[in-house]
Amino acid sequence: MSKENAVTRSIDGKGRTIRELLSAKRYSIDYYQREYKWETKQISELIDDLTNKFLESFDPRHERSAVEKYGHYFLGSIILSDKEGEKLIIDGQQRLTSLTLLLIYLHHHIADANDKRLIADLIFSQKFGKKSFNIDVIDRKDCMEALLNKKPFDGDDHSESVTNILNRYRDIEDQFSQLPESLTGKGLLHFVDWLIENVHLVEITAYSDEDAYTIFETMNDRGLSLTPTDMLKGYLLAKVTDSDARNKASNEWKKWVVKLQELGKEEDADCIKSWLRSQHADSIRERKGGAEPKDFDLIGTVFHRWVRDNEAKLKLESSKDFVQFIEEEFTFYSRWYQRVREAAEKFTPELDVVFYNAKHNFTLQYPVLLAALRIGDTESEIVRKIRIAATYLDILLARRIWNFQAIDYSTLQYAMFVVMRDIRQKSAGKIAELLKKRLADEKDDFSLNMGFRLHGRNGRQIHRMLARMTDYVETKSGMPSHYLDYIHRSGKKGFEVEHIWANHPEWHKNEFGHASEFDEYRNRFGGLLLLPKAFNASYGDLPYEKKLKHYNGQNLLARSLNEMAYDHNPGFKRFIKESELPFSAHSDFKKTDLDSRQKLYRKLAEQIWSPTRLDAELKS
Repeated sequence: MSKENAVTRSIDGKGRTIRELLSAKRYSIDYYQREYKWETKQISELIDDLTNKFLESFDPRHERSAVEKYGHYFLGSIILSDKEGEKLIIDGQQRLTSLTLLLIYLHHHIADANDKRLIADLIFSQKFGKKSFNIDVIDRKDCMEALLNKKPFDGDDHSESVTNILNRYRDIEDQFSQLPESLTGKGLLHFVDWLIENVHLVEITAYSDEDAYTIFETMNDRGLSLTPTDMLKGYLLAKVTDSDARNKASNEWKKWVVKLQELGKEEDADCIKSWLRSQHADSIRERKGGAEPKDFDLIGTVFHRWVRDNEAKLKLESSKDFVQFIEEEFTFYSRWYQRVREAAEKFTPELDVVFYNAKHNFTLQYPVLLAALRIGDTESEIVRKIRIAATYLDILLARRIWNFQAIDYSTLQYAMFVVMRDIRQKSAGKIAELLKKRLADEKDDFSLNMGFRLHGRNGRQIHRMLARMTDYVETKSGMPSHYLDYIHRSGKKGFEVEHIWANHPEWHKNEFGHASEFDEYRNRFGGLLLLPKAFNASYGDLPYEKKLKHYNGQNLLARSLNEMAYDHNPGFKRFIKESELPFSAHSDFKKTDLDSRQKLYRKLAEQIWSPTRLDAELKS
């Protein structure tokens, strides 16, 4: 490029679709920001935002051509430095890497060859038989190749980026396993079309590193636009006429925003959404095409504007009202939002059930938990209310998983809005009564699906349920809890879901006439255990009779297959007697044995996720 052109083209800005941004292009990443750092929260929010926007327009009766007229979605901006055709990402690699992982997932779940090729072109390019990923980072190549080719990859002893890429891909699998069938079935092709043609980013390109970094610094330091939190703060403080009161309220606001941001970059906004939804949302968008957004929806997108438009509803009239809104209500719900978010990230016995729900990435739990809280409640009463509401969610999620029902944000947001509205500021006793009635009315208990099993999309959910059940059996038998060990899937000390039957249908021809029938039975819940990776690698392919003696050295749920688990084990025997659960040893493991084990697991689930826990929490 000539010097004259470098001056006239020092900065370009252009809107791009995903297809335009990734098709036949190759990006590299600057050394100072090479790590991919997104966590589960960010990838979950991305999938939620994209799928919710898509579902606003989608109708299963639409032809694919109708997607052209669907609503559009803006995903932000990326900043590039273009030096003689080499495109260096200065800002935006987190989103582009995450989009690439999403495209890899979609590539695996699309059957049509032409559609697969279309997606593949956005993931990698090929020249002279050599494949290059469109986001080209050498130390990630093996990991990305493994994901693209559906091959196992051990992330141990690799960079932070590689570990996060593997975990975020699992998050994407998990998130899509919970989406409505209308989207993951026929609608998946519509979603792919919408994603690559109707999702836009602004590509800002500078033709020197100096200009690119200047843009980056300006957008992230001096010239950053006000956030919704900033705008809400400005609006509320502008209504306070006394300068001393304004300064005091401002300091209180700043204090809590800083505390919330210590939890995560956008936690201040998430807290405000949860608070306002839990206490003030009285309406939600109707579940039909073209419906207008209401309180719940508007708080989720433009809460600063919603507060301004609802002064009367919020009883914000005088300067004193605005001060109290900050110093009392904002402070109270921020403090308890911080508490439950910390409990969601780090296991604490007092709020263990909040942690269990968070392991399902169920972000809707936070406004539900805040809904029952009332300024003036004692701390013990607040904890009791949180435990009752969280226990209801724990039971609801387990039942839905057992019955192959989705637990994603878009599927459950309406139901959770109704729960928030119904339990808002009620007493603990009334909350328990209301939520027990909801569980009774829903009737989706564990008896409805006798064939609950592992399938291609619920592996992580099965893993979590087995972790809870294994830990329950052990702790009820007087053993220490190892739940936090059991939920780890990665690393050499991680645990895996193990099939009691090795994948050898020829060993079971006398009971199953076809391999597909064997496979269905093999994947039933009663035929599964949670065992260390090393065990699975060493013994997983052996016949049952050769594995049985090794089970006795594992967790108690696995040991219960071996008769030796019942010898000299008074704690376990006491638990069996008190619980009346049909535990028994199995010297052989035929079809009838698996049936017995399936019954045991179902009854065990009924005890762990029993509605009577709400009464127990009320009395605690």
